[in-house]
Amino acid sequence: MRSPLDRIRHALSFEILALLLIVPLGAVVFHIPMHDIGLVSLVSATLATLWNFAYNYGFDAVLKRLRGTTLKTSALRILHAVLFEGGLLLVLMPFIAWYLEVSLWQAFVMDLSFALFYMVYALAFNWGYDHLFPLPEWQKARQPS
Repeated sequence: MRSPLDRIRHALSFEILALLLIVPLGAVVFHIPMHDIGLVSLVSATLATLWNFAYNYGFDAVLKRLRGTTLKTSALRILHAVLFEGGLLLVLMPFIAWYLEVSLWQAFVMDLSFALFYMVYALAFNWGYDHLFPLPEWQKARQPS
């Protein structure tokens, strides 16, 4: 499993890169001033960072217990991303509605749009991260017998 320092590096790099992409994109797509979308994104990123740390630790612990390894198949990566974003959607929607003074339906549509972006982004980011920073146990699993 990944060390706590590695998990911190993962979570922070994930959120910083995402903010650099999502703030200008969200301002354009939703016609909301960049400072408003920026604040919503920053609060969301902070909550998501905490969720990211806890969720990934728990997901890997379950994988390790059930499968004996944290190596993820493509199907597990998709499940991982969907469950992560689903949990985050439930937490963020009320905040978005309150801060932007929009209906829960509008907040749901916005949050769902962000969640879809983040699912694709999370899949790509985590794949890249795992290739840049592979765990030693994965090297052994990938070597031919």
